[in-house]
Amino acid sequence: MEVIPIKRMPFIKCGDVISSIILDSCKEEGISVEDGDIIVIAQKIISKSEGRQKRLGDYTVSEEAFSLAAKTGKSPEYTQAVLEESKELVVVSNGLIIVEHKLGYVHANAGIDQSNINSEDEVLLLPCDPDSSASEIRESIYKMSGKEVAVIINDSSGRAFRNGVTGFSIGSAGIEALSDLSGESDIYGRPLKNTQVAVADEVSAAASLVMGQSNESIPVVIVKGLNYSKSQEGSQSLIRTKEMDLIRGAMDRE
Repeated sequence: MEVIPIKRMPFIKCGDVISSIILDSCKEEGISVEDGDIIVIAQKIISKSEGRQKRLGDYTVSEEAFSLAAKTGKSPEYTQAVLEESKELVVVSNGLIIVEHKLGYVHANAGIDQSNINSEDEVLLLPCDPDSSASEIRESIYKMSGKEVAVIINDSSGRAFRNGVTGFSIGSAGIEALSDLSGESDIYGRPLKNTQVAVADEVSAAASLVMGQSNESIPVVIVKGLNYSKSQEGSQSLIRTKEMDLIRGAMDRE
């Protein structure tokens, strides 16, 4: 398997056609796009192209946001942004807000980002529908190149019980995001009882190693040589429901 960075991507702005820019950049760098490739795209440039930047000063701050700001040490405008992108507050402490995002992901600050954007007064929100974004880019690449690829939109997040952030998928198209191996046999012939592989997350993590987390300016990589199952289900299968979440279930019982 190869994970190939596209190093000459321009800075993305609202309205840019990501699929066209990817193909043009690949051509400029001499990178061929082939059937079966997986194109992994950083969430940040999807959000920028879709106009998901917002000025903090444009938020109308609620009483709940003022209360949350007092508990966390964050600005009221920022906590208002978090609340508006969230379905539920999960953990709140000094400097920390973990939420269930409207899209279903449980992570810090509703995925709101302030790194690598021009103004300190702006925040970058997650795409409204990452699976649809991935599907549209996949279809557009096929129309322009004739190549049938898979597309993953990745982000980075911390995890319960582990230090550090890792890449994970928030949107996908053309690849089975969650592969269920239950019922298959191990090397001794014993059946696997409950084994699911988060394929899209593992590809996202591999891509993140090449993309970097600071000033590398590599928002797109192409993964070649991976044998994967095709699917149009998207990445929602990766999200564990609250009813199946043992950690949140224990918190609710306290």
